[in-house]
Amino acid sequence: MSSGGPGSHPCVEITRLVLPGPAPTRRDAALLCARLTQLYEDGADAVECDVGAVTAPDLALVEALARLRLAARGRPLRVVGASPALRALLGLVGLLQLLGEAEEGEPAGGVQEGVQSGDPPV
Repeated sequence: MSSGGPGSHPCVEITRLVLPGPAPTRRDAALLCARLTQLYEDGADAVECDVGAVTAPDLALVEALARLRLAARGRPLRVVGASPALRALLGLVGLLQLLGEAEEGEPAGGVQEGVQSGDPPV
């Protein structure tokens, strides 16, 4: 790792975890969680979970992603390569935040809606 000048962020190496296609099984989920835990124990700063190979998203995949998020225990985990079908499925079950995105009508994580002076209290 290296860092630039004052005010810059140190480089963070991202480790990739690839989910199997066409869709991971419940057994795969347990193995993926164990692998994710091992990656962090081995010193991974951040993990990118690639779901690009998943062509048949189902509830087993939703469970796998939720379990991976729990296994990360607050450490950086980013899901990449989500198909429109996976986004729709996660939106349907109310778990779109697993992709690190805000649900429709919700502010993005860490974003506070502005309040105008003179707005009545809610």
